[in-house]
Amino acid sequence: MNLKFRFVLVGIGIGVFLKLFIFDILKVEGTSMEPALKPGSHLIENKLAYGIINPLGSTFLLQWAEPKNGDIVLYYYNNHIVVKRCIALQNEPLEIIGDSEYILKVNQKSIPLTEQQYLNLKDIKKVPEGRILAVGDNYIESIDSRDYGFVSTANVLGKALWK
Repeated sequence: MNLKFRFVLVGIGIGVFLKLFIFDILKVEGTSMEPALKPGSHLIENKLAYGIINPLGSTFLLQWAEPKNGDIVLYYYNNHIVVKRCIALQNEPLEIIGDSEYILKVNQKSIPLTEQQYLNLKDIKKVPEGRILAVGDNYIESIDSRDYGFVSTANVLGKALWK
């Protein structure tokens, strides 16, 4: 076999391995993470931040860490990769206020809620075991855990490494 052909095959193999298991470069779509991530910008996903991901699914083959508060995490929702900020971890308390306006208080942050989001969360006192609360930085535009529920830590694909 030709030596140049072998180098090309090895290079392709290394590239596929890196993309499947180590990192990926993704383009940001939508405004849910503004101002941290602008639409059209790119980010590098660290796929090894929390473990080794099964490339054929959305779970870990081996998991050694979980997201921390403030991490920008990536996970699947409705067959799309979603980028959100982890703002609460399992068992952390939530305070839901529904007086004249709807507010979620968590970790010294006050996050506005719509009436529907308030109804989704009003009876929940803490983040369930094995889950995180993931919210977009642009609270008004973001569809996130306030709408579709808590995210399983087993489904978090990686962490934004560079933006």
